[in-house]
Amino acid sequence: MARYRETRSIALTIAAVISLIVLTVVLLQQFILLHFEWWYLLVLLPLVFWGAYWVIQEFLDQFIYKKIKLVYKTIQSLKPSKRKGIIKNQESLEGVNQAVLEWSARQRTEIEELKKLAVYRREFLGNISHELKTPIFNIQGYILTLLDGGLEDETINKQYLMRTEKSINRLIAIIEDLEEISKLESGELKLNKQRFDLGELTRDVIEFLEMKARKHKAKVCLEKQPEKHVIVEADKKRIRQVLINLIENAVKYGDKDENKVNIRIFDMDDNYLIEIKDNGPGIAEESLPRIFERFYRVDKGRSRDTGGSGLGLAIVKHIIEAHEQTITVRSKIGQGTTFSFTLQK
Repeated sequence: MARYRETRSIALTIAAVISLIVLTVVLLQQFILLHFEWWYLLVLLPLVFWGAYWVIQEFLDQFIYKKIKLVYKTIQSLKPSKRKGIIKNQESLEGVNQAVLEWSARQRTEIEELKKLAVYRREFLGNISHELKTPIFNIQGYILTLLDGGLEDETINKQYLMRTEKSINRLIAIIEDLEEISKLESGELKLNKQRFDLGELTRDVIEFLEMKARKHKAKVCLEKQPEKHVIVEADKKRIRQVLINLIENAVKYGDKDENKVNIRIFDMDDNYLIEIKDNGPGIAEESLPRIFERFYRVDKGRSRDTGGSGLGLAIVKHIIEAHEQTITVRSKIGQGTTFSFTLQK
């Protein structure tokens, strides 16, 4: 049976009080009778003290132990794998109190997280319905126009069919991006790691996006990199996807008058750090923590106008985290935005 320090203190105190009362009564009795027998007190007082202590101690132990055991059992039953660490000292009421406080704090944290997830879920459902609704309504409008006689009108039939195809392609892109994120999150999409030159891959991506850069009058340059070859170990196809997404965003959202995109590669001992900086309008500080969320728009209409699915940065984040690396963003209004991520040497 567990023995609690607090119950021993209580039992000793009560036993001492009872012994003093008994001593007072016996002394008064012997004083009245004028008959003092000290041996009687020497035998009686220890018996009273230890008897009272034992009875009180057993009662408190039984009562408190059962109640506390029930509390611990309840805490453990909720999540045994994580609650075992709480039970450090079952012989202390302070330990019990600490255990309950820790459990309560965890519960509050979990409730707050669930509330945040509920808000995120509502926003996500609203965003995805809006993203899908726009191209679907466009397709519906074009087809209805063609069915109402536009099919025979050579001035608009081909144009409307091409617009319909564009909306369909956007729908396909959204669905494919959602499927890719789902695979990344579930671990179904395995990385094919290999060694390659990151500098060379970056130059290839810049060349690949040359037409888009010209369209936005943007100058993209690999400004700084180590003198030697930048050899990393990663999934080349996925890192190419990351670079395309980040550089394309920088090109699209750069300054309209003098659009510049600077790319830098830094040697960071065990890793390489890649920075992609634009000179666009920047991102508000309150939006930075949410920039990698699915369908999150800093400017609610901007990405949609430029043809983005709203899932690119979410995919980028998942790819980098799948490599067990980090990606960050820093930005100030009017000073552009810089995305940085690391890759293992």
